[in-house]
Amino acid sequence: MKRRPVRYTLLLARSGGESRTLSFPGWAAVLFLAFLALWTGVNLYLWHRAKEARALEARLHALSQEARRLSLALEAERAKNGALSLEAERTKKDLEALKRAVEELRRRAGLAPLNLLPVRYEGGRGGGALEGWAEVRVGVLDLKRQLEELSPALERSLEVERGLPLGLPLKGHGGITSGFGPRPNPFGPGWEVHDGVDFAAPYGAPVYATGSGVVAQTGWMGPYGLAVLLDHAGGYRSLYGHLSRLGVRPGERVERGQVLGYV
Repeated sequence: MKRRPVRYTLLLARSGGESRTLSFPGWAAVLFLAFLALWTGVNLYLWHRAKEARALEARLHALSQEARRLSLALEAERAKNGALSLEAERTKKDLEALKRAVEELRRRAGLAPLNLLPVRYEGGRGGGALEGWAEVRVGVLDLKRQLEELSPALERSLEVERGLPLGLPLKGHGGITSGFGPRPNPFGPGWEVHDGVDFAAPYGAPVYATGSGVVAQTGWMGPYGLAVLLDHAGGYRSLYGHLSRLGVRPGERVERGQVLGYV
């Protein structure tokens, strides 16, 4: 017995109207259902892709905002670093000026120069570093103020120190042959008080001032022979005797280490 193909009938009814029937074979129903499933799948896929696109767009917008924030922060950091560089340069110049002033005072005092090691300031970033440099600059300005206040007193002290007869009148020659104080009398019996210091030196050796001062007197001075008398600051005097030739005149200003005459 031959089997008849399956057919489906769809009844379409309308209120108050005639009913209509729609008949179609089975393969058409399968095709319709397949199309409906495909259409639904495509729409679901497109909806999912649209959702991903919106999420990606939001992420890109957030990244753009973050990039702009970082760019502004970088510009601010550059501005801070520029201000820090200017502050550091000013501070460096002030420190160099202070160093030169101190070295000049030490030179005038006859002291050896200082070998100062560089100091590295470890500041923070941005405002912290600027605040650190500001503190350093305040310290430098305070040092400058103190130095300016102390300079007159230092000048007076250095003037007295330079005038003290603390140096040696001869360089690179023999040592002391007779010191200051009691000694056997070289010209007779007994002891005497020697009120000077005798040095061994060859004829013609230069004799140097042991401190700065003013030449008070030159010429023949009794047992000291041809001599130079210096007046120093603080009421001190020094006499250089037994010279063969003079190198200065009365009233002349001399500095420590200047030649006064010759043995």
